[in-house]
Amino acid sequence: MIRGRSQGQGERMGIRINGIVMDANELDSLARFWSELLDLPITRREEDWISLGPDLALQRVSEPKTVKNRVHVDLVADDFTAATARAAELGATPAGDIQENLWQVWQDPEGNEFCICRS
Repeated sequence: MIRGRSQGQGERMGIRINGIVMDANELDSLARFWSELLDLPITRREEDWISLGPDLALQRVSEPKTVKNRVHVDLVADDFTAATARAAELGATPAGDIQENLWQVWQDPEGNEFCICRS
């Protein structure tokens, strides 16, 4: 748990990550990509929001992605070759070569970067 200090009290308050939210232009197609890649069910659906499992959500935005993500998701694969093949089959593209024989940067169908790592 990440801990922070309360103002002036010296007391600590708990703060935690509740989940990761990705922006999406094409909400349904990007949700399908991540749902199938990670084998996560859609657990909540609203007009501009889709939750996948307990920790990942997508929200519809009108503006397109234009620059590299400042934060990305690292995925650990039991079978790296099968995982990268599955990502490609679902519409992801590699954004570079395999690094240190351990991980590779990919982009989902809307260009959001993520890494697939060997376990």
